Amino acid sequence: MAGPSILEMKKGDAQYPELLGQTAGAPENLFCLGAPPRSDEVTVAIVGTRKATPDGRLLAKRTAAALARAGVTVVSGLALGIDGAAHEGALEGGGRTLAVLARGLDDVYPQAHVGLARKIVEQGGAILSEYPVGTPPLQHQFLERNRIIAGLSVGTVIVEAPIHSGALVTARCAAEAGREVYVFPGSAGSPNYAGSHLLIRSGARLVASAEDILEDLASVLPNYGLALPKEDASRTEPEDATDRAIFLALAEASGALTIDNLAQLVNLETHIVSERLTYLILRDMVTENGGRYALKKKIK
Repeated sequence: MAGPSILEMKKGDAQYPELLGQTAGAPENLFCLGAPPRSDEVTVAIVGTRKATPDGRLLAKRTAAALARAGVTVVSGLALGIDGAAHEGALEGGGRTLAVLARGLDDVYPQAHVGLARKIVEQGGAILSEYPVGTPPLQHQFLERNRIIAGLSVGTVIVEAPIHSGALVTARCAAEAGREVYVFPGSAGSPNYAGSHLLIRSGARLVASAEDILEDLASVLPNYGLALPKEDASRTEPEDATDRAIFLALAEASGALTIDNLAQLVNLETHIVSERLTYLILRDMVTENGGRYALKKKIK
């Protein structure tokens, strides 16, 4: 990730990202390794906690893949957890992704994502930073780069944000710039969703799937119809063992079940069943009516 191929874009230059230039506090210089942002692309940020759960990573990855298939360029920060999953999903969806670093472009951080950064550039994306070559990853720079992630994007998607998550800074920057903030909700008792729920209470848009986001962007996305359809419970079982046990219990039941019914059938505590049902509802596999749960579609 070195020297000669790094492009320096100055604010006001034709190559400087137009969306970013419209935001308060946009950096005067932006360094780019790879194909720079284009004025004609639709960009959406996906960010969240570094300490993501497997479900959170899967949700970020699938959401990014669906957005990429529809022609969206996915923006994130190359961090561990949700950021990395978002970049991976965009690449798997055959799309383009932009990663914003909190250090110079001569040395990718974290080291665990050096290979991911290389793939991003090789597959037509870019690694960006406001910091010149040789700048180390100082703590305050991680929060500063969040304004760039938000500024590059028409909207920001939050997946698993604890109450002190840097993703909340990204969301605030997006809102201050007049951009949409989309939030996936989670279990009420999960610390990983405390910040997410705060954003929803503050007026951010609750979303349950990539389609909810794409509906907002349909008019500017030529590939909108290529986005993945919602998961069909008639042909898809969850990958997680606990989710699969709940799924199969619902599939074998003669009617809708309460949480207590399910907890007895799968031999789990009710709060665990409640949390997993929330996830299955978000994945469009399960429906709830009057405190009773059933599969969206029965297995044939």
